[in-house]
Amino acid sequence: MKDNRAVRDHWGSGMSRTEQICVIGLGYVGLPLAVEFGKSRPVVGFDISNERIAALAAGQDNTREISADALASASQLTLTTDPADIADSTIFIVTVPTPIDDSRRPDLTPLLRASETVGRVLKPGDLVIYESTVYPGATEEDCVPVLERLSGLTFNRDFYAGYSPERINPGDKTRRLPDIVKVTSGSTPETAERVDALYREIVAAGTHKAESIRVAEAAKVIENSQRDINIALINELAKIFNRMDIDTESVLRAAGTKWNFLNFRPGLVGGHCIGVDPYYLTHKAEQLGYHPEILLAGRRLNDGMGAYVASQMVKAMLARKMNMADARVLVMGLTFKENCPDLRNTRVIDVVRCLEEFGLAVDVHDPHADPEEAQQEYGVDLVADPVTGAYDGVLLAVAHQEFRDMGADQIRALGCPGALLYDLKYVLTPAQSDLRL
Repeated sequence: MKDNRAVRDHWGSGMSRTEQICVIGLGYVGLPLAVEFGKSRPVVGFDISNERIAALAAGQDNTREISADALASASQLTLTTDPADIADSTIFIVTVPTPIDDSRRPDLTPLLRASETVGRVLKPGDLVIYESTVYPGATEEDCVPVLERLSGLTFNRDFYAGYSPERINPGDKTRRLPDIVKVTSGSTPETAERVDALYREIVAAGTHKAESIRVAEAAKVIENSQRDINIALINELAKIFNRMDIDTESVLRAAGTKWNFLNFRPGLVGGHCIGVDPYYLTHKAEQLGYHPEILLAGRRLNDGMGAYVASQMVKAMLARKMNMADARVLVMGLTFKENCPDLRNTRVIDVVRCLEEFGLAVDVHDPHADPEEAQQEYGVDLVADPVTGAYDGVLLAVAHQEFRDMGADQIRALGCPGALLYDLKYVLTPAQSDLRL
């Protein structure tokens, strides 16, 4: 990474490799993008966190998505927290989070603030591309007016916009940014081609140019809504099969021998996408006077799985006549998925809270999670080294490789004699665990 800033080069015909790109937001989505572009053209990576920029400048990515060597390979990438440093850019790519609030309504605050930052430095001929997940229409109806107001420029005359939804899968070391087909779009046919040509520079898997920005926005939001609904179906089936004393995984393995059976597994649905994106679509639908049924039913079912898992565990412990007043449980894993440190919207916390409401003492152990972040976000003090033989119940909540490597005997050894072992993630065989979802 270099320290000097590149000289601005105006748009000519086509997309010049000397044009400076600014990536706004250097998290799971923005950093891989900035690094890939920074290998071949001038890029300014902007983030509001001084700590984040300092760590990246030292070659450390706390999301563990980008190695120190990969950071070093981005020889044309400059990092900054100063909005003045992005003024020479002609292409702005916004990759900030789009969460939901406590009422499960879309929170566009980070997106609109990023748009304000860009709007203050926007110049005639500039291009602004959004990658953050939104509902259809948000780019042109919510973000573009901010750009116009702050810049004094007119959309599709003085500046242009595009939308290319992110498809980053945290913790996935196989399907990286260049290996995933990129959906692209633009506010005019010429802009759509510019955006598509830009991403073709770094995405070896190819691109799909959508007919409009709204189509691209809708495509992104239904990708995760579809997964959410499919997982909700399997979660409901798991509840039914549990009442029938039928092992759910065995059923899924048998059904999976059919060529067109979709291979989903039951579990907790969290993270920054699947547990959030459907609410963006349902919010927009309700604005238009349509009350979604299937989407919201799937969300309600998946949002309730933490309480279901906790109640399953408590009932099983009671059936063993354990003294619940003095019982201690170990929850193995807190991140929203295996082998990554991402704690955003993890639904393991629902299980922890419910177990505590039942009066149990709960320890949480996660070798991937940042202890400071766990305390800050959820008030959880992670246990670095669980005491062998100390627990009446052990819940294997996240399938980290470290836990897989332990094996059934070592995991069981964490519990006292007669302790209940609940394998939420099918890491163990039915014979090796006492309870499964």
